[in-house]
Amino acid sequence: MQKLFSRFIRDESGATAIEYGLIAALIALAIIAGAGALGNAVNTKFKVIGNAVNSSGS
Repeated sequence: MQKLFSRFIRDESGATAIEYGLIAALIALAIIAGAGALGNAVNTKFKVIGNAVNSSGS
């Protein structure tokens, strides 16, 4: 039983999987934040263009 427990303590494959999962989650979070910011910037530009088209057509 002690041999099994010591082998479990030395096994680091689970820790590596958790680290990769955390890295993937952080990358996904950065992509989501970047896409949100880009979407807001594009929306603002389209509003400016729409306002310019509406005011010049009147």
